Amino acid sequence: METDVQVRARDWLRKGGVRPTRQRLALAALLVGDGRNRHVTAEGLHRLAASRGAAVSKATVYNTLGLFCDAGLLNEIAVDGQTSSFDTCTTDHAHFFNERSGRLTDAPPNLVDVRVLAPPPDGTEIARVDVVVRLREI
Repeated sequence: METDVQVRARDWLRKGGVRPTRQRLALAALLVGDGRNRHVTAEGLHRLAASRGAAVSKATVYNTLGLFCDAGLLNEIAVDGQTSSFDTCTTDHAHFFNERSGRLTDAPPNLVDVRVLAPPPDGTEIARVDVVVRLREI
């Protein structure tokens, strides 16, 4: 019998049309198994998977995160020139990025109203809105 975590992971993959392989299920369970939204880096997810006994290579983690993004299950948030975070909440919303800790968190919903934007140039449409407010310790 499947646990709630496994059911949530399988349903999440199904929502994106992603075939549920053993490794994809293991990563999906870590990402959405508890039903909470989270922000992860590929490195952080790989470390978490290893600590939970999932035999998943770093390359598989990177490839799987890309697949999840392509399926619309995750958003990739480029926070600096070297690091991306992956967000399980795919609605348009703002983020805080702490430059010292490297931690990405959701900003309060009223920080930025992403519904009020200038119209895009002719022949284009807005695909997604990413707002990252960078924080520095004082």
